[in-house]
Amino acid sequence: QVQLVESGGGSVQVGGSLRLSCAISTSIYGTYIAWFRQAPRKEREGIACIKPRGNTGYSDSAKGRFTISQDKSKNTLYLQMNSLKDEDSAMYYCAAHFLGPPPLAAGSYKYWGQGTQVTVSS
Repeated sequence: QVQLVESGGGSVQVGGSLRLSCAISTSIYGTYIAWFRQAPRKEREGIACIKPRGNTGYSDSAKGRFTISQDKSKNTLYLQMNSLKDEDSAMYYCAAHFLGPPPLAAGSYKYWGQGTQVTVSS
């Protein structure tokens, strides 16, 4: 059983930055791990994914502003978010145990954390 615990969410003003962390209870070696988000009344959206060798993928909404990274020695996944916008407000989740492509689809992962709330206000 894999357990994932997100942290680092909070309230920030437009243009600000946050760094999310996801502690994973087992080795994250394998295939993709990823960050998703879900705003009220919207579908869960894949925003960034990373492979063990560091290959990354981003949604159009995240490109150029968000950076996904991992620390394998700490079994921790990170998401650095810069230039935050109102529309980035959502619950952010990390996901692991990749089931198959596409890597930014919610149905592609077996294990999920409980989420951390990000609120961006002007």
